Amino acid sequence: MAAMFWFTLCAMTHYALGCPQWQDPSWNTLLPPGATPLARYSRVFGCVEGNTTFYATPTREQCAQWRSQVPDDFRFLFKFPREISHDRLLTGSETAVREFLATLEPLADVLGPFLLQLPPNFGPEQLDNLWRFVDALPAPLTCAVEVRHPAFFEKGDAEKALNRGLRERNLARVCFDTRALFTATPESEATWEAQSRKPRLPIHLLPVDAPPVVRYIGHPDLESNRPFLAPWAERVSEWIAEGRHPYIFMHMPDNGDALALAALWHELLGERVPELADLAINTEPPQIGLF
Repeated sequence: MAAMFWFTLCAMTHYALGCPQWQDPSWNTLLPPGATPLARYSRVFGCVEGNTTFYATPTREQCAQWRSQVPDDFRFLFKFPREISHDRLLTGSETAVREFLATLEPLADVLGPFLLQLPPNFGPEQLDNLWRFVDALPAPLTCAVEVRHPAFFEKGDAEKALNRGLRERNLARVCFDTRALFTATPESEATWEAQSRKPRLPIHLLPVDAPPVVRYIGHPDLESNRPFLAPWAERVSEWIAEGRHPYIFMHMPDNGDALALAALWHELLGERVPELADLAINTEPPQIGLF
């Protein structure tokens, strides 16, 4: 696998905030001007979840276009395709991984860690698959691992084995926080769908030197997120002070609302990290003309 890989990962900024996508019709009046949705998004945010690659791999031409639209300190955190992580459970995927990485080569210098999201049926008996997979990835590529099997949240032998293997390889364990989401009454279709598709699991932090990755899915009522975000703001401010380079992603049941959640989050973090630059999101409602 390593023979065809030549990515070079650049130094990261001290903190990167992002959303699960870089465009939504609801964001048209909220982001600053730019030639493309990605260019507009990258003027505000430092990273994005590459959810698109979970479902379909882009072309090299698309990747080259994306690279031309973002600044040098922007980071894409792409997901490995579901064929690799879910269908094959990380086995027999050498060719698929090699082709995937070759396609993304035009983005080499703006890649953060890859997101390796594993399905609920990837349990303790598949851990050897995980170690073989990540050990075969060509340096300096790295990934952050998200698990969803209940055994990895029970503080027993399975979780200890998972955490030990991640520590040995200095790989981050993704924190996927859905607690606020599941306190909401599913009054809208978006909330109902989010609750039916997202896992309801505890938050287990794993201290390693790798950049932490937090994926937060919010309550549809914006202000209801404050008590859930406040502890994260405290934790992330500590990570920043330690030079840990965290990646923080803000989701909502309706991701048209994700920018408002990101603005609230940045406000809370800014109370603890005053040197943070303002987030260039237009939160004022559009003015209605007289004629």
